Amino acid sequence: MRPIFVLALSAATALTAMPAQASDRYRERPPVMVSPDLSAPWVMQLGEQPARVQRRVMREVPANQRLPRRVMRNEGVRVEPDVTPAAVTRPAKQKVRREMNPIFLPQEVAYSGSESPGTVVIDTRQNFLYLVGSGGTARRYGVGTGKPGFEWAGTHKVTRKQEWPDWRPPAQMIAREKAKGKYLPTYLAGGPENPLGARALYLGSTLYRIHGTNQPWTIGGAVSSGCIRMRNEDVTDLYERVPVGATVVVM
Repeated sequence: MRPIFVLALSAATALTAMPAQASDRYRERPPVMVSPDLSAPWVMQLGEQPARVQRRVMREVPANQRLPRRVMRNEGVRVEPDVTPAAVTRPAKQKVRREMNPIFLPQEVAYSGSESPGTVVIDTRQNFLYLVGSGGTARRYGVGTGKPGFEWAGTHKVTRKQEWPDWRPPAQMIAREKAKGKYLPTYLAGGPENPLGARALYLGSTLYRIHGTNQPWTIGGAVSSGCIRMRNEDVTDLYERVPVGATVVVM
């Protein structure tokens, strides 16, 4: 009878130990390793979310902008023109702004003209403005001048000066630009967006001015409707040096 009792006791001991060993075995769950490419909703429920993966976005492209896709076949290569991913569409062209030639930066130069000191002389062929000094010198600035059809010459006095001038385009300019599909305002207050720039010197009773510009890359070219353009830094410097009543010679 004793061997039977020992066997029964051993079996009972084993049965009572099994639940404890089973709970110990699954007490600390191993970490779940998930590929970052898997982003299904059930993955998001695992606690810590996998790193976000950058995916290429495909969009529908109009038929007239589609590029052909080359498809490999056993018999050779053929072209399918109906599928174009966004990645191969051509980017929009950007306007390239050229740099201003350093020759048009302000500098002191020799001057042999007959004008008296304090006179402003504008050479529209070379696109230079000279403020005549004493002793055969002048301070030279680069300018933008009238484009073909808008050239002019003459001598006037500076009748008025204005900081950050407002702009009222003449009716002829508004009509001319409208015919080209560009609509100008009838009035634009002075400021950085104003095409007259930081300063303006008005010439006689004409509509012409020596003024700044919000397009400094145009200095050195024939670009205006007759006005004399300068960089804002340069026209501000000239503004302080030239008084009302000074003579301006445009040639």
